[in-house]
Amino acid sequence: MTSKVYFIELADRTGIETCVQAIRSLFKASNATSVIDPKDFLAVKVHVGEKGNVTHIPADLVAAIVGMAKDAGAIPFLTDTSTLYKGERSNAVNHILHAYSNGFTIDKTGAPFIPADGLAGNTETEVVINGELHESVHVAREILVTDSIMVISHCTGHMCAGLGSSIKNLGMGLSSRMGKMRQHSVIQPEVIKRRCTACEKCMRWCPENAIEQRDGSSFILAEKCIGCGECIAVCRFEAIKYDFASESVFLQKSMAEHALGCLKDKKGKVFYFNVLLNMTKDCDCMAGVQKKCIPDIGILASDDPVAIDKAALDLTENEQGINLARLSYPHLDPMVQLKHAEKMGLGSLEYEIEHVL
Repeated sequence: MTSKVYFIELADRTGIETCVQAIRSLFKASNATSVIDPKDFLAVKVHVGEKGNVTHIPADLVAAIVGMAKDAGAIPFLTDTSTLYKGERSNAVNHILHAYSNGFTIDKTGAPFIPADGLAGNTETEVVINGELHESVHVAREILVTDSIMVISHCTGHMCAGLGSSIKNLGMGLSSRMGKMRQHSVIQPEVIKRRCTACEKCMRWCPENAIEQRDGSSFILAEKCIGCGECIAVCRFEAIKYDFASESVFLQKSMAEHALGCLKDKKGKVFYFNVLLNMTKDCDCMAGVQKKCIPDIGILASDDPVAIDKAALDLTENEQGINLARLSYPHLDPMVQLKHAEKMGLGSLEYEIEHVL
């Protein structure tokens, strides 16, 4: 079955006011309100960026979607979940304060920011999915309670999955802490001793204190490691390795299965926006300023998460001759998550683009 993906093209470095008008036009043309019934509690899934990150989706674009959803009768709230790693988003209190500091306030967006997994990231519900990897998955509780969802994803590369977009935003972004740990459970990083400078940055960022110094270099305690990959992310000396070939496959498939759990009983009630602006090699979980790796392309909208992510890959390849994932992490294959998501019934790889003027 062929899905429809709506696309509005934007020139590189288009001003924010033009981007806001563009997303409003896209919202109308794609009939995004079709997923909303009057008085629906509408979860607007966002990523507010880590501390110092400036390339995440700006609050202005989120505010435009919130405003139009309100006009359709929804009761929207912004949401995300706690991270496994240390940072500004590892618990609900800090996450809310950080969201406000990045402009995601009620005054600016028109909706409150309410983490879906509770104070400590463990307010969850187990959902039976009968997947290839998991019989059941652990999902942030409020996502199952809410009536409808709008998923606003910033397309980026990803060090473990190749592509960070709608499927990741659902599967990893709306899982509870336990769900995230299961997705990362096969990742077993090791230190390449000859490259380690003993700077201890990985030790400071490890959420489980699973790294210590031995014989002049870092050493990862396998029995304490939860596989979150934070050490890989913060090391700038390429001194941390793991088996990308096999472990990324598991993570991507698990991510897709957790996405399925998030969509349980939400048929016809979820809509997606993929923002192809300020695209970077790494996801917005990375603290600090990142550089764009591809010129801005535009914004996509669809009711199919598989189709919209495939369209994002194809558009970046058309632009650069190589897609965003391959440009960011050429040894990873993002089609693993897309094919598995299609197999699990999340959507279709076949799509047609409808251009919005």
